[in-house]
Amino acid sequence: MSSQLLIGTRKGLFIYERKQGKWAITQTAFLGAQAPMVLSDPRDQSLYAALNHGHFGSKLHRSTDGGKSWTEIAAPAFPPRAADTPEDKCPMRGITIPWNVELIWSLETGGADQPGALWCGTIPGALFHSKDHGESWELVSSLWNRPERKKWFGGGYDYPGIHSICVDPRDSRRIILGVSCGGVWVSEDNGATWRNQARGMRATYLPPDQGGDPDVQDPHRLVQCQGAPDHFWVQHHCGIFHSTDNSKSWHPVEPVAPSGFGFAVAVHPRDPATVWFVPAVKDELRIPVNGKLVVNRTRDGGRTFTASSKGLPQENAYDLIYRHGLALAPDGNQLAFGSTTGSLWFSEDQGDSWETLNTHLPPIFCVRWI
Repeated sequence: MSSQLLIGTRKGLFIYERKQGKWAITQTAFLGAQAPMVLSDPRDQSLYAALNHGHFGSKLHRSTDGGKSWTEIAAPAFPPRAADTPEDKCPMRGITIPWNVELIWSLETGGADQPGALWCGTIPGALFHSKDHGESWELVSSLWNRPERKKWFGGGYDYPGIHSICVDPRDSRRIILGVSCGGVWVSEDNGATWRNQARGMRATYLPPDQGGDPDVQDPHRLVQCQGAPDHFWVQHHCGIFHSTDNSKSWHPVEPVAPSGFGFAVAVHPRDPATVWFVPAVKDELRIPVNGKLVVNRTRDGGRTFTASSKGLPQENAYDLIYRHGLALAPDGNQLAFGSTTGSLWFSEDQGDSWETLNTHLPPIFCVRWI
């Protein structure tokens, strides 16, 4: 049973630990700094924390002693820009896409057969690769130079970004990305070449003749079932989508009550039909439906859903759960999620009931199990 949580917030990193059935904060780090992404590497037990220092940029730190101490390592950065390189413009807003890392938005380990390998997705929509535990990084130019990237645009942020990275458990060379707003991109050769596999998704925020374009889809979060890796789930801006054929095609899951809109999604590590979402009112509001916070769960691949509310606030609740704010433990039973109000909840029964761990943390960006 997993007993530690990494919580990345707007005001630092918090480590929770469960001892004798009680959860408590055992360590803090980087208080006052934004920690948009955290990672625990099961291959060597290292911890990583990405920080956003605003004017001073994005930084990356690693701990090899369970979070007791941290060492700053190299942060992903763009190579020098050639003088004749034309500026990119966001096709939606018409603003210039910056030639620098605005935000480290995703961080994942390579496969067990790739010691030291890390993948990092950023805003703007760039992918970086490290082969040495983050001591150095290389821009994956094969993706950055794709002509389709010129069509990508920002969703909630001004610029497009890579927020989801899946490393196929069958083949570490197979990398699957979720891009807002740019679709689902797949490499079969460790990032040397790429293709878009978002066919079947639809963007209702565009004219009907453009809504099916795979290059402009807005997957909010992409996850892959580790035990049945042909199955993928996406919480999209325009609903929930499911793939059963290794992301070659996508099918909408509908209807979904109380809402098919949201940001977070988690899939059971062995049962691809069991999935969790945290629904909200779409677009301008982005708050729980009717002020009632629930976690939606399906056990039959999206045919039916159960809205779990036991232990969650059921009136005057205005918590939004970010993309990385919901985490499922490797045992497939324990879940934790944190909200924009700084509240943190835990379940040990697959979401049937919830325990409040805190209501006074800073706004939570990321929750991950150690």
